[in-house]
Amino acid sequence: MKRVLSYIAPLLLLALGCLPVRAAAAEEAGTPDAAADASAASAPAPDAPAMPADTLQAVGAPAMPADTLQAVGAPGPMRTKRRFLPTSRRFDREINKGRFVYKGEKMVGLTVSYGTLSSEDADMFPVFENINLDGNVMTVNPFFGYFYRNNNCFGVRFGYTSISGKLDTFDVNLGDQNDLDIDIPWLDLSSERFSFGLFHRSYVALDEKGRFGLFAELELSFSTGENTFAYKSGEAVKQTNSESMTLRAGFNPGVAVYVFPNVCATLSFGLGGFKYTATDQYDAQGAKIGSRRYSKMNFKLNLADIRIGMNIHLWNKKKAIRG
Repeated sequence: MKRVLSYIAPLLLLALGCLPVRAAAAEEAGTPDAAADASAASAPAPDAPAMPADTLQAVGAPAMPADTLQAVGAPGPMRTKRRFLPTSRRFDREINKGRFVYKGEKMVGLTVSYGTLSSEDADMFPVFENINLDGNVMTVNPFFGYFYRNNNCFGVRFGYTSISGKLDTFDVNLGDQNDLDIDIPWLDLSSERFSFGLFHRSYVALDEKGRFGLFAELELSFSTGENTFAYKSGEAVKQTNSESMTLRAGFNPGVAVYVFPNVCATLSFGLGGFKYTATDQYDAQGAKIGSRRYSKMNFKLNLADIRIGMNIHLWNKKKAIRG
């Protein structure tokens, strides 16, 4: 049977290849009936698929060139899609399997930070003596966010920062052998800054119910403000003012927990980023006396950028109540 097929298969292929030639010859001879018969015979049956090349080789038929096989309707070589990554399939680590926040929710929140500095904080430096220091730093940041998909949101943040500090006395004693003493009679510093920023926040749920979670936040902010610095020189008090502008791109990770079904408490801290600052300094009469431009990039824990916040989530009416 195999030998019979080896003889029949080439004859069928040869006949299929010669039919178009017969149709062309009939047209040249001027016999339309013969040409129609030849064309009908050359048309392949719709239900008869072409025989693959590997099947022809299996029954003993001689191998034919690829262009000849394509000309008679045989399928060409299979094309495979190249992948950018050298992996056979994409890995799904199911990080976003748990839902901490649902798509369509709106978030309204407020973060507040407050810190103080007093004379007791300088006890760790034995070279400082007669320190009378008092200062505080307060930051308030209201913000609004919209979750365009589960666990991911875009938002805007506004900010206000107030810094005030006063140093009445400050002495530096490096020892008798160094013969160097520094006495600062009085200093006063006050600063107010306003900021505006855009942020993107991604959450990851730590439990099946979605009560505890972690988040990573990328923020791009712009701030501007004024600083006033006064000091005593002899018996006279001198004052300088400065205006500054800061552009910052930072990374702020944190933790979040739902204390109520729609109220979430957060704790975040700054891990650095890129910052560019431009400062212009003026004297008491308003004349510009100096300027400074600088930029820096660092990635480290910033203890002065720890924020405690409270978020209120406005639910989508079609979403079920949290379990």
